[in-house]
Amino acid sequence: MTRRRLAAIAAAVVALAGLAWWLVHTGRLGGGNSSRDALTLYGNVDIRQVELGFRVAGRLKSMLFEEGQAVTAGTLLAELDPVTFEHDLQAAAANLDQEEARLKKLVTGSRREEILRGKASVEEATASAKNARLDLQRAQQLLADGATPRSTYDNALAASLQADARLAAANESYRLLVEGNRQEDIAAGRAAVLAAQARVAAARTAVEDTHLLAPSDGVILSRVREPGAIVSPVDIVYVLSLTRSVWVRAYVAEPQLGRLHPGMQVTVSSDAAPSRQVKGHIGFISPTAEFTPKSVETPELRTDLVYRLRIIVDEPDQGLRQGMPVTVQIPLVAPGA
Repeated sequence: MTRRRLAAIAAAVVALAGLAWWLVHTGRLGGGNSSRDALTLYGNVDIRQVELGFRVAGRLKSMLFEEGQAVTAGTLLAELDPVTFEHDLQAAAANLDQEEARLKKLVTGSRREEILRGKASVEEATASAKNARLDLQRAQQLLADGATPRSTYDNALAASLQADARLAAANESYRLLVEGNRQEDIAAGRAAVLAAQARVAAARTAVEDTHLLAPSDGVILSRVREPGAIVSPVDIVYVLSLTRSVWVRAYVAEPQLGRLHPGMQVTVSSDAAPSRQVKGHIGFISPTAEFTPKSVETPELRTDLVYRLRIIVDEPDQGLRQGMPVTVQIPLVAPGA
């Protein structure tokens, strides 16, 4: 074998080895990094924002944070001047005391002294009625004997009837004092107390609403108002970027859709730190297709339909910021495996 032929054979062996390496690493031969075992997607970090404001109108007393500062859930961010709301609460509390006192009076009923006075009135009316009947009997006897004019008898009769009416009225008043107030009046009193309690609760809530608290952990993106400004419930005071949850919006082509499902584990990395991979999982796959968005469009996909994915980052950190482009690696299981 000539030296030239040996050189040709060696060159062929090197070429075949290079071709084999390329096939394995590009997925043609199904190697560990092949597209059959993992899918690479490109997307953007999508962090939720909250526009914060007060539920009541008032004058801003203080703004406690600047843009870029981190806050935790429940942190006091801003305050309104509470004086007007505190006065409303005091008025509502006084009205509640009044309604409760009125209800207590209705439930308790008549006092012992009032009942005794009513009983004395009945006894007095009874005595007056008895005396008026005796006078009527004497006037009737004198009229029969012709010893008195008819007018005297008539006056005695009227006096007796009036005495009987006063006795009936005294008995009825005494009965009402003993029985107490009507159940309908007591029910109305209880309803008035409940309404007064609701006004107190609303006034107390308004006082609490003069404090603006952070709904969750996050970073102040915008400080929109300054102390002294008059704000209404529709005005934005702060814009807060939430620390959790952090999502990645990505898109997958239809041929790969059948190999993905919610809950699959993924890794997310950014261009700024490609070696740092953050764990996540697929939280949502859109049921409808759409044209590839401009943010991830490539010449090959300009006319293709894709499905939107929501990747939930399990342990986000400051390395992932809103809008940042990221790379998503999804380990795949071959169909039928």
